[in-house]
Amino acid sequence: MEAKSIVIGVEGMTCNSCVQTIEQHVGRMNGIHNIKVSLEDKNAVIIYDSKLQTPATLQEAIYDMGFDATLADSNPQPVLPDTIFLTIPTQSALTSKQICSTLLKNKGIVDVKMASDQKTAVVTFISSIVNGKQIIQMVPGVDINISAPEVTPGTCEDSSWSQASSVVLRLKVEGMTCHSCTSTIEGKIGKLQGIQRIKVSLDNREAVVVYQPHLITAEEIKHQIEAAGFTASFKKQPRPLKLSAIDLERLRNTQTKGSETALKENSNVNDTKTVVFRVDGMHCSSCVLNIQSTISAFPSVTSIVVSLEKKSAIINYNPNLISIDVLRKAVEAVSPETFKVSLPDKYENVALFPTLASPLKSPHPALKGASQPLTHVVVVNIEGMTCNSCVQSIEGVISQKAGVKSIHVSLANRNGTIEYDPLQTCPEDLRSSIDDMGFDASLSAKAELPVAIAQPSPEVQLESHKTEPPSKVSPTHPSRQETKTISKCYVQVTGMTCASCVANIERNLRREDGIHSILVALMAGKAEVRYNPAVIHPSAIAELIRELGFGATVMENCGEGDGILELVVRGMTCASCIHKIESTLMKTNGVLYCSVALATNKAHIKYDPEIIGPRDVIQVIKDLGFTTSLVKKDRSASHLDHKQEIRQWKRSFVVSLVFCIPVMGLMIYMMVMDSQLSGAHAHHNMSSEEMEARHSSMVLEYQLLPGLSVMNFLSFLLCVPVQMFGGWYFYIQAYKALKHKTANMDVLIVLATSIAFVYSFVILLVAMAEKAKVNPVTFFDTPPMLFVFISLGRWLEHVAKGKTSEALARLISLQATEATIVTLGPDNVLLSEEQVDVELVQRGDIVRVIPGGKFPVDGRVIEGHAMVDESLITGEAMPVTKKPGNTVIAGSINQNGALLISATHVGADTTLSQIVKLVEEAQTSKAPIQQFADKLSGYFVPSIVAVSVVTLFAWIIIGFVDFEIVEKYFLGYNKSISAAEVIIRFAFQASITVLCIACPCSLGLATPTAVMVGTGVGAQNGILIKGGEPLEMAHKVKVVVFDKTGTITHGTPEVMQVKFLVEGNQLPHNKMLAIVGTAESNSEHPLGVAITKYCKKELDSETLGTCTDFQVVPGCGVSCKVTNIEALLYRKNKTVEENNMKNVTLVKIEENTDESVQPALIIDAELPTTMTSQKYSVLIGNREWMNRNGLLVKNEVDKAMMEHERRGRTAVLAAVDGVLCGLIAIADTVKPEAELAVYTLKSMGLEVVLMTGDNSKTARSIASQVGITKVFAEVLPSHKVAKVKQLQDEGRRVAMVGDGINDSPALAMANVGIAIGTGTDVAIEAADVVLIRDDLMDVVASIDLSRKTVKRIRINFVFALIYNLIGVPIAAGVFLPIGLVLQPWMGSAAMAASSVSVVLSSLLLKMYRKPSSEKLEFRARGQMKHKSLSEISVHVGIDETGTGSPKLSLMDRIINYSRASINSLFSDKRSVNSIALNEPDKHSLLVGDFGEDDDTAL
Repeated sequence: MEAKSIVIGVEGMTCNSCVQTIEQHVGRMNGIHNIKVSLEDKNAVIIYDSKLQTPATLQEAIYDMGFDATLADSNPQPVLPDTIFLTIPTQSALTSKQICSTLLKNKGIVDVKMASDQKTAVVTFISSIVNGKQIIQMVPGVDINISAPEVTPGTCEDSSWSQASSVVLRLKVEGMTCHSCTSTIEGKIGKLQGIQRIKVSLDNREAVVVYQPHLITAEEIKHQIEAAGFTASFKKQPRPLKLSAIDLERLRNTQTKGSETALKENSNVNDTKTVVFRVDGMHCSSCVLNIQSTISAFPSVTSIVVSLEKKSAIINYNPNLISIDVLRKAVEAVSPETFKVSLPDKYENVALFPTLASPLKSPHPALKGASQPLTHVVVVNIEGMTCNSCVQSIEGVISQKAGVKSIHVSLANRNGTIEYDPLQTCPEDLRSSIDDMGFDASLSAKAELPVAIAQPSPEVQLESHKTEPPSKVSPTHPSRQETKTISKCYVQVTGMTCASCVANIERNLRREDGIHSILVALMAGKAEVRYNPAVIHPSAIAELIRELGFGATVMENCGEGDGILELVVRGMTCASCIHKIESTLMKTNGVLYCSVALATNKAHIKYDPEIIGPRDVIQVIKDLGFTTSLVKKDRSASHLDHKQEIRQWKRSFVVSLVFCIPVMGLMIYMMVMDSQLSGAHAHHNMSSEEMEARHSSMVLEYQLLPGLSVMNFLSFLLCVPVQMFGGWYFYIQAYKALKHKTANMDVLIVLATSIAFVYSFVILLVAMAEKAKVNPVTFFDTPPMLFVFISLGRWLEHVAKGKTSEALARLISLQATEATIVTLGPDNVLLSEEQVDVELVQRGDIVRVIPGGKFPVDGRVIEGHAMVDESLITGEAMPVTKKPGNTVIAGSINQNGALLISATHVGADTTLSQIVKLVEEAQTSKAPIQQFADKLSGYFVPSIVAVSVVTLFAWIIIGFVDFEIVEKYFLGYNKSISAAEVIIRFAFQASITVLCIACPCSLGLATPTAVMVGTGVGAQNGILIKGGEPLEMAHKVKVVVFDKTGTITHGTPEVMQVKFLVEGNQLPHNKMLAIVGTAESNSEHPLGVAITKYCKKELDSETLGTCTDFQVVPGCGVSCKVTNIEALLYRKNKTVEENNMKNVTLVKIEENTDESVQPALIIDAELPTTMTSQKYSVLIGNREWMNRNGLLVKNEVDKAMMEHERRGRTAVLAAVDGVLCGLIAIADTVKPEAELAVYTLKSMGLEVVLMTGDNSKTARSIASQVGITKVFAEVLPSHKVAKVKQLQDEGRRVAMVGDGINDSPALAMANVGIAIGTGTDVAIEAADVVLIRDDLMDVVASIDLSRKTVKRIRINFVFALIYNLIGVPIAAGVFLPIGLVLQPWMGSAAMAASSVSVVLSSLLLKMYRKPSSEKLEFRARGQMKHKSLSEISVHVGIDETGTGSPKLSLMDRIINYSRASINSLFSDKRSVNSIALNEPDKHSLLVGDFGEDDDTAL
């Protein structure tokens, strides 16, 4: 017998079900030892017996199943077998022949020969399929004979033996991007002959391979990794594993020579010693059992106890037979050979001592605790501590570490003394932990001192070592572990995209040892895991999640999951009440912390929501005799509506206005008086005498004191309150800004008003000191007017900002405030119900929601049917039906019918809370364009102050050089004032106006207001945009990549066409549908489900007949018996008659319309009142299934099937009672709006690409239906990322649209990831834009919205910049020659106007309406055509070579083009024989031109 291995290429597999089918079918064939089929590599590796099978027969077997099979290599490789010798006991119940036949029945056993003495069997086997241990289990009572003379080099009795001649190889692997890459390498290399184990680490970018050098070389392994598309290099040269097979044999066989007496002497108690090893690398109980079972098998070992918690192994052994070093190597050699074994300390003589008969009488005190590990003390020098808080933080962190008994840190001595268990930790670990906290730690010279433990050793343990056989030793540690409490950890999970990801993680982790329960929240991206710390630890849990292909990190602050409760407690009178409440609560199981304050009557409680809920806590307090209630949370979106700011600026405006009106009145009065007087004295300038006379004649210019006029005094009185109260907020903000060394808008305003006020006040004091006769001109009117305009602007701005946050406020207001919790008895009988605050709802509560009520929490329906309005969350206008088992979203409204739901996510974990959080984060995140604006504002203020100072000095210089210019343009100049004062006043006015008019505010507001309105409008339209960046990036996109399944198509198969192959009078069509539908009703296959659904719809019936003897042959079809369909047909008689009128049947035999009405009459005739039930034998499946059952498939039927298959459909044949009667074509249908969406995107100037893992036929067919010309087919999820990267490397910005199940890496890689799906399955993690509705037109809308928003931002910038660029020069007096002069108050008015205009401009985005399908459809009418298949370029897999038209020569293209034209001519004549199943739907643009063939349109 010779075993050989062959690789057969297999095409046509679509899923794991195909893989299983081939493996099961071929695996059952005679002479097949093993078969491994790979869906990714599209091949099957088969190990077979060359006498019973040949490569050709195997290829044929696969071909017969309907797959294309090719021999990758015509020369099969011989498989090197291993040999093992079995000793057959004399009293064996089985004869040698029976043993041979039993063994040969098993896979992997090549040959069995009996020795002449009939006591030894020589078994030849294939080690990659079966090992020694498994062979022994096949035949009870036999043993492995180790001392057999010749053992072939590859001999292996169990895993630890076979690996003895193995070599470990470490390779550095570059080019891996995700977990799919690691599994690709592991899958590919693991299949190679001679590879025993491979582990690839993505984080370390390395592969560790254990292989047998006589079967494969290191170079070959490296070459194979490189062939998979990665770069590999040797990290370390291959090294053989420590112990060879001979060593292990010698260990196991030490006593073959010795007699039993010798053994007795050897095992004499006084000669045994105990050694304690520290063992690193154990993960779970199976590691412990592995070590214990392997080592206890050595004759020289009397007992072994391994502890997972203490990472230790205590071994009782005979030093005459084995040395410590060999023992250590033996433990290290235990499978999986990853254990690191070391002696815990340098003092071997302490660890290795004779175990005396009575340990308690031992003369050495150090030996008392021998079986217990010693405690060591280490002194660590610590630099960088500054205060006691540092000391406490070091002590707090280090004392939590495993193995640390105590720690004392001294700030004065700058060191820490740590007492620790050397089996669990070491000084270097402790030092690095302190280092990690940010301190400098070093080990001192007198580092370690062993400390003997005072507690007596468990001598019982040692006694048991002596008396009991090793297998029965009951380790004390495991029993201690079991009493441990369950721990809980939180893991942050990234990469989840939908509910199926959640189910996948929960299902897989529940199977793992040590995990009690797991709850995953999709929107929060968090998993809460309860586990047994003795068996598994959080980092291992995170690793398990990572192996499933998600990102996972353990969340350190485990208090994350603690519930926090704020209560108001009434009825407390003194400190004893507080003590009573606190002590009672702290005794309550599940309460972690409690603090009660008498002064405020408040209690702050932390609790574990797994154990206790808020209602239980409240009940405990009530039982003590106090009344208690929740501290009411502010559920309104008050932090979003800017109410406080609006109030504050309104107040500021009113105060400024009250004082500003009199100031303005005085100013106007003075202006009028001035103009009258100046009119009277128009012909000459007044001298100072005339001026004095005039002042005395005017009431306001009357001097109260010398130099202090009524006007100036009143202005001063009115200005002070404004400066103090009106400008209060400005001063605070300006002070804060300057304190942080920045300058903002407020600094400018404060500068302008303060300078004006101080200057006026100083001039007034000087005039009073000089007892001036002429009153000085002051600027007391400037601050009130400035503040009025600026506070008005700020007030209006905040009112507008409040409006932009409406969308978010509306989302927040959706949250219900109360919930009705019910208690159910047996059979869901309602026992009681109570109204509670929504914060008090606990996970698992049963909540009742009445018609018209809001759902308070996310949950699952357990009873009742209702229509639910989810429009505010998902944007879906139609109510959704909910029945038991469906999930409901908090915030949606129950329209009719009461429901009972079980709460699954409460509080901040509900979908609504997460969406609110998402939108909040989006609105606070900055767009890159906004960061530019912020930078600009930083330089803006200092430059304006500089311009203002330059203006001041420029005018002073101009004035003194050429006074006439100032005299000419300075309004209200008269000779009574000295020239110097005129110049200074004029220069001052110009510089203050510059300060007033400059406004960085409008620049700062340009982006955030537009982004807020944009994201808000998006959310209202069912488009969630995560922040400013994607909103801004979307308008730069040049390529839109669509995933196929579930994005362009529905993702579920539907029946496209039924072709009847018999005449209606032989088998009426509705009868055939009833039979076929009934037959497939038991099938779980998606195609079967599609057929049943279609038949039910056509027959308009919810129930079908009865199906018996149902059998499925995977990959072929089903066979069964169908009865009880007569009643169904009789009931639906009338409907059938109408259907027959409606549908023109697709029958090969020509028939006229009269005949097609016939069947209904026949049915009537056939159905007497007694309805006798007939039994039909049904076959449904592919060609092969029909051939197997002896039915011939005619040529024309075969052609029709091939035509369907060419279009990417699945064609299924149906036979009733041995007659082929129907051909059913099934396909995944294109979404009705897909073609319009693609056309619109193209008309917007974008390139559209289709990317799918599906085969190229289907991809090409779908692309032709929606009008896409570039297709990437057969792309694996990991390669989708590479494809997106490839497009980006060409310098194009890419948007990826996916349904998120396998597209998340590509969504994250794309410049803009757009996830499609329903509200609950939002692909939150990976995508930047989430379309809540399952509508492709929203892709168009999101890009359109982005373009409109960016356009609006640019308009805002133009407003802001033009305003400043024009305003500042005017204020500085540049345009003085043409008579343009600005007063300071005019500047501030203009400044307020600019801010308000920017905000109003942003608010115009609220008018945004999504492009409607109807309008776009009307615009596109007549321009959209299906692409002919020759126009589509298809690229298969990751390579870039297209298989489409680009390769065709000019002649070929002309021929193709003419052929396509002729085809389209023929196809326009509708085939009389085809029934159109769906009417073209209202979205469909296929009315008028049905392209290549009619039914592609359906």
